[in-house]
Amino acid sequence: MRFGRIPIAEADGAISVHTLRFGDVTLRKGSVVTTETRLRLADHGIGTLVAARLEPGDVAEDAAAARLAEAVAGDGTRQDEAFTGRANLFAATDGLLAIDAARVDAINAVDESLTLATLANWKPVVRDEMVATIKIIPFAVPGAALAAAVAAAASGPIVRVLPWRVARVGVASTLLPGLKPATVEKTLRVLEDRLAPTGAAIVDERRCDHETDALASQLRTLVAGPAEFVVVFGASAIADRRDVIPAAIEAAGGSIEHFGMPVDPGNLLLVGRLAGKPVIGAPGCARSPKENGFDWMLHRLLAGLPVTRSDITRLGVGGLLMEIVSRPQPRAGGEPDPE
Repeated sequence: MRFGRIPIAEADGAISVHTLRFGDVTLRKGSVVTTETRLRLADHGIGTLVAARLEPGDVAEDAAAARLAEAVAGDGTRQDEAFTGRANLFAATDGLLAIDAARVDAINAVDESLTLATLANWKPVVRDEMVATIKIIPFAVPGAALAAAVAAAASGPIVRVLPWRVARVGVASTLLPGLKPATVEKTLRVLEDRLAPTGAAIVDERRCDHETDALASQLRTLVAGPAEFVVVFGASAIADRRDVIPAAIEAAGGSIEHFGMPVDPGNLLLVGRLAGKPVIGAPGCARSPKENGFDWMLHRLLAGLPVTRSDITRLGVGGLLMEIVSRPQPRAGGEPDPE
């Protein structure tokens, strides 16, 4: 692309770099100069113009943005018409945003003229929410640069919205003398509020003593019912793989896949499986409505995704979330603030 100041007499077909207003004549930035506009500008004494011209092989900004957006867009997204070198992707459904971050980086590394920005990976989104934007920086890009960026998306869509697929959740709450019934009820309400935007609901809820055999029995009942996965709220936080909740999962015939996560609040989360269904040992912070590591796992399960050890261990960058002041032991030490 050629760029610079040219005589107004040579401006036909050039792209105006700036918006110009002289009397009744307005030439907007990015507009193609017509003969009529050029003559009217000359009548106002304009002798030169800063403009751009495409060269052989260049792709105009809107066409380039649209082509790259098409290559990037995956299931659950829709693409708007490109304008001023920008093409936006929107969620076509409520769900969980899934981004191939490595290939976003690869596209942005191709050429400074091409940019792709997205919302955070694994963010819950709603229908018609903007999830990504492609912006072409100059008025045109070399065709080779566009081809390289499109090739980076060739192995599959980069931006997808995974619809919520799981709607039936089972809950087991263990009890100790110091745990107030009101705390259990509040915890269930908080979980219901978390589930509501996804269309899911608690379909089976059970309570038992904080004891291995009692919980194992309730877990067997829950996984035999309509629940697609089970959340366990312990009266006491899980302290070890041999603690009550993991021991109960194994006693019921299940397995522990991972204990602990590099997200705080949320460190003491446990992921297990029983009768082919996921079982989540919720950390204590899951009783709070504030965002914590439990939300991140819950969203994946509600989108029908498996939660593996590898998924969890990769969450450390960005895993330091806002402190929940009511937690029993704040991470900075000292006494918790009153609720």
